[in-house]
Amino acid sequence: MKLNNIAMKQYIFILILVLYSCNDLKKGTSSVSNLPYFNTPDFTPEWKKGTHKIPEFSFINQDGLTVTNSTYKDKIYIADFFFTTCPGICPKLAKNMNSLQDEYANKSDVMLLSHTVMPWVDNVEKLKVYQTKNNVNSDKWHLVTGDKDALYNIARNGYFADEDFTKTQDESEFIHTENFILVDKEGYIRGVYNGTLEIDVARLKRHIEILRKEA
Repeated sequence: MKLNNIAMKQYIFILILVLYSCNDLKKGTSSVSNLPYFNTPDFTPEWKKGTHKIPEFSFINQDGLTVTNSTYKDKIYIADFFFTTCPGICPKLAKNMNSLQDEYANKSDVMLLSHTVMPWVDNVEKLKVYQTKNNVNSDKWHLVTGDKDALYNIARNGYFADEDFTKTQDESEFIHTENFILVDKEGYIRGVYNGTLEIDVARLKRHIEILRKEA
């Protein structure tokens, strides 16, 4: 059976991730000394300096405060996408983001950023309730809402987080992704992980430490 171009790219990407993860897990420690850059929606790893940075953004967090790129200046951060009424993967994502929050509670150079994909429902008040329910520390983890077009644009064109959009280019489609995206202190994407899998979250933690040493 022949594969189309998109399917072939996805197959190659999955193969790279599997080989990369296997190498990373040798002897229970990370044998990886540096991380690639991801500059395109197909997440092809590139080893030269990145060409794609997270674009400028401005959203409102659970405390009603403005969150921008400057909030994450000189910070390593993990970004994801969720909505407060999600009954499926979002509780798993929140649980694993909490794990990251706990792991780096005393590391000021590591932060978290969760974007709602349902801003017409998730206002500041809803985010505040979600914060309490999920033990979100505002000093470490921002839950943000704002203009739908701005949120969807940065998800698709900034973080390359919407796999369906990569395939269909349908702007009317609802965004829902399990990806955690690792962003370095300069705003480059350095890793993508399945946020519902503990083994991938463990790999993410190892990669965060690599970035901390790199910085």
